[in-house]
Amino acid sequence: MGDDPGGKHRILMVSDFFYPNFGGVENHIYYLSQCLLNLGHKVVVATHAYGNRSGVRYMTGGLKVYYVPWRPFVMQNTFPTIYGLLPIIRTILIRERITVVHGHQAFSTFCHESLMHARTMGYKFTLADVTQAICVSHTSKENTVLRSGLPPEKVFVIPNAVDTSMFKPATDCPRTSKEIVIVVISRLVYRKGVDLLVEVIPEVCRLHPNVRFIVGGDGAKRVRLEEMREKHSLQDRVEMLGAVPHSQVRSVLISGHIFLNSSLTEAFCIAILEAASCGLLTVSTRVGGVPEVLPDDMVVLAEPVPSDMVYAIQKAIYMLPKIDPQDMHNRMRELYDWNDVAKRTEIVYDRALKCSNQNLLERLSRYLASIGTMADDIEEVPDFTLPHNRDDEILENAQ
Repeated sequence: MGDDPGGKHRILMVSDFFYPNFGGVENHIYYLSQCLLNLGHKVVVATHAYGNRSGVRYMTGGLKVYYVPWRPFVMQNTFPTIYGLLPIIRTILIRERITVVHGHQAFSTFCHESLMHARTMGYKFTLADVTQAICVSHTSKENTVLRSGLPPEKVFVIPNAVDTSMFKPATDCPRTSKEIVIVVISRLVYRKGVDLLVEVIPEVCRLHPNVRFIVGGDGAKRVRLEEMREKHSLQDRVEMLGAVPHSQVRSVLISGHIFLNSSLTEAFCIAILEAASCGLLTVSTRVGGVPEVLPDDMVVLAEPVPSDMVYAIQKAIYMLPKIDPQDMHNRMRELYDWNDVAKRTEIVYDRALKCSNQNLLERLSRYLASIGTMADDIEEVPDFTLPHNRDDEILENAQ
């Protein structure tokens, strides 16, 4: 492994989550890769196959993507094989002359296996054996340091960003209608708080007859929302769009006034940035790194309980007349920029390459420090025997 002339990196992004799947991690990898390419670095992505999308593909800007012929096992994660990926990852690393491996999403088995093999081959950059780590919020950093045992000075906070040129407020139809539209765009799964929505939406509709909901997304919990809509006869006030391609997210957002995020856990939530960039006031649960994302006048936070969320939505409704979508968009453009994220990530890569290599024993000691010894001292159990004259007594009692 050697550095490219001119200090440019040859980066391999690895994760189970990438296009054509949609989500925050997928967007992060794509936009970060594009900005790194613009800075003159080489970027290659490795992920598992999606349907018939297998082999090598090229995306915008010459971004090369290896869709490894591994099939997802559960929730788009590949089945952990430990050494099954080694021949493929080794081939990619050598063929592309990679200098830095960047893994994304702590829940990705593809990511962890790739990092393990790359680390064994001497590459810079589970978690107990990385050279540097990047978190998207300070809350996420605290959790990472506590759970992984990484030294805090090796963990950096670089937030996500938003493509403000893509997410702009509506300009052709000013919001003069008395109807208030609340938009939800999310994976409809337990972690995203769909069970909360099932209780919150009917109550908000009861309190505010002029409120209508648009729900975009799909998932295992979609049926709960559909049952709620039928039970409360809200078919005309709760529109279910199903899965929304990322290219169409803006058109959905600009049809609303308030964006609602009901997540139970969230490291950052790019969807909030996209909504704010389109000029929507956000109502969100106060979880994870969400309180760090937006200024106080752009978001109303609530505890993840139905009553507090209903109150937060009511507060947001009263705040709407003071919201200027274009002003909000301009502020987001200054606050969050993918080019800034790429430059800050570049600094972390530079630091990683300056770290000294560790031998196998040193690496194992880091694993043991984070997970404990693999063979703990086990207390021996003392033998217990009955006196011979007690054996006959026990037999007699048994009879």
